[in-house]
Amino acid sequence: METEAINAEIGRKIKNLRNRNGLTQQELADRAELTKGFISQLERGQVSPSVVTLMDLIECLGSTPADFFKEDEQDQIVFTGADCFEKIDGNGNVRKWLVPSAQKFEMEPLLVTIQPHQEIEKDKPHSGEEFGYVLSGRIRVHFGDRSSLVRQGESFYYRTTKTHYISNPAARPAKLLWISTPPEF
Repeated sequence: METEAINAEIGRKIKNLRNRNGLTQQELADRAELTKGFISQLERGQVSPSVVTLMDLIECLGSTPADFFKEDEQDQIVFTGADCFEKIDGNGNVRKWLVPSAQKFEMEPLLVTIQPHQEIEKDKPHSGEEFGYVLSGRIRVHFGDRSSLVRQGESFYYRTTKTHYISNPAARPAKLLWISTPPEF
């Protein structure tokens, strides 16, 4: 296996474990006495951790080297509610990862609920694309200097070349299916 592929696999497994433990990149960085930037680069397969650093991270994530390096027997293709991972931010907005191991794939689907008059944090430009379909309510897509209202039954799609985020301008929660590529969350 090439170094790049190994780095990508290690990064995917670290991100998966971090998400399962409900930790942000900053929280994991603090526990392991590393920087958030290093954790971000590691999860994207852009850096190779030293053996000592990798063992520290595995321990901080409540795993063992044996479990961490265990080969997956067979890829899962059907996911139930029990497989999903959910995170609620301080404003009550909910992100539900529908495919918890999506980091090893090209796309990452989420079910997102945005509370009235709230927004999902701004995302800086990065490589990739994002698609969303509004299941209920309405949202506002902010892309660079542009802002567009998207109603129930409508969708949006953009390349992530500018600062972007989603808000809910309405008085009731909005729910959408959100798919990003490559997986970033």
